Amino acid sequence: MRPATPPPERLIVRKLEIDLKRGFARHWHGGRAYRTQFFNALSMSFPVGEQFFIDAVRDAARALPAGPQHDAMRETVAGFIGQEATHRRIHGLYNEELERQGLVNRWQHWATARIARFRRLVSDPRHALAVTCAYEHFTALLADGTLRHTRWLDGADADMQTVWRWHAAEETEHCAVAYDLYQALGGSYRWRVRWYLYVCLVFGIDATRQTLINLWRDGTLLRPSTWADGLRLFWGRDGLVWRCAGPMLAYFRRDFHPSQDTHAVPAQTLAARWLAAHAALLRPVR
Repeated sequence: MRPATPPPERLIVRKLEIDLKRGFARHWHGGRAYRTQFFNALSMSFPVGEQFFIDAVRDAARALPAGPQHDAMRETVAGFIGQEATHRRIHGLYNEELERQGLVNRWQHWATARIARFRRLVSDPRHALAVTCAYEHFTALLADGTLRHTRWLDGADADMQTVWRWHAAEETEHCAVAYDLYQALGGSYRWRVRWYLYVCLVFGIDATRQTLINLWRDGTLLRPSTWADGLRLFWGRDGLVWRCAGPMLAYFRRDFHPSQDTHAVPAQTLAARWLAAHAALLRPVR
């Protein structure tokens, strides 16, 4: 296995110069209903989910021992929080347009209720951090595929491709922050894996439910072409199942690290290339 790719020395918070308030096509993903509504469902989860990640990392960072030995990690945590806050804002605008199109975001309510219950039952900040590590791994897999496999966004509206690949590039940049913090705080392998199994179940159920709700509201749920497209997305060439199964299982390794990469071109390199090529659309704010 290729050794872990070192993260960037400093995480830059960038403002994406795309105006989502002007709207986008109902079937922005090349006219394909299933792909459009699957990606829309993911966006619906982000504002609540990313606020949870921000809170989890911020709370856990407070538990770091005082001293200059953790100054670099504290700076990286600040960059992580800034990037996630920007993602939260952009996807909030994205989701407002989905509401105008008649879609109903149930995922945000499921997540809000689950987070409230979690906080009532769990006090050790490492548990919320372990949940964050698991979700960040899922996000990193989707991010890498979005940058690496052109079929995932083939035919999609140009601005929407930019939104998703900008998000993907920054997720790739900070994919190891929560994990490194968890390790620094002595988080256990057993709880890391337990929470990962929980997240696998919850994420799979929520993503499926919200996609089906979107398709129903869209009026395309019962069309054969919708399901043919869904099969291609998951099982076709470069399908999500083929490309994500191995990395998902890699999380169970005791020596796992999010920056490990077996590709000829590492994910961090792909992200850096994309950010450099689209610098005109990205305004650094910190």
